[in-house]
Amino acid sequence: MEIAHFLFGIFGNATALFLFLAPTITFRRIIRSKSTELFSGIPYVMTLLNCLLSAWYGMPFVSKNNILVSTINGTGALIEAIYVLTFIIYAPKKDKAKFIGLLTVVLTTFAGVALVSLVVLHGKSREIFCGFAAAIFSIIMYGSPLSIMRTVIKTKSVEYMPFFLSLFVFLCGTSWFVFGLLGSDLFVAVPNGVGCGLGALQLILYFIYRNNKGEAKKPALPVQSMQMGIAKLHQEKQLVSNGSHVDKV
Repeated sequence: MEIAHFLFGIFGNATALFLFLAPTITFRRIIRSKSTELFSGIPYVMTLLNCLLSAWYGMPFVSKNNILVSTINGTGALIEAIYVLTFIIYAPKKDKAKFIGLLTVVLTTFAGVALVSLVVLHGKSREIFCGFAAAIFSIIMYGSPLSIMRTVIKTKSVEYMPFFLSLFVFLCGTSWFVFGLLGSDLFVAVPNGVGCGLGALQLILYFIYRNNKGEAKKPALPVQSMQMGIAKLHQEKQLVSNGSHVDKV
């Protein structure tokens, strides 16, 4: 049982790392254009909070046998911090202050959870408190593709929902779900069970609409669709209508 628990944790680390690295395509584009365009930075700063809380929950003095939860979420926090810093550098001045304000709230929230768990709570109460905080934001993170799924159903096209990204959402959620079950940890199992279910729904939608990837009469639009953060479709339409050349990324 312990070997299986460890192996699913390793597999979960690998699939989660893929999800954390998926937005690098978008940030290469942001750095090249020196503009955040119409990308939203909110998903990245919220994912940073999720990673910080989950990494904290996995620490040995908070919960037992969850060090693999800490390793991947600690790595994820570092990756998301790079995304957030990049977004701050290239965001328009009018959005930069708001974004920094949101980041301040996120860091204050994490600091508050960590401080309360260390100073006020001990033992099982500390684990429950930190577990609830991490689980809530994990569910929020997994729920971020719901808007994409709604777009797929409305347009009957999977043009903006990449198959491999949906696959890795499913694999990541499934591996951590099993990891949580094997370790009898509902704070890991429940949110990742939600992720597993949502990932499965994305795959089902993909196979239903897989032959519809946009109208043939329209030029292909390289919209950056990912687990967190999507360029607004009307931006691409404006670029096409203006005859602008959009590089493939």
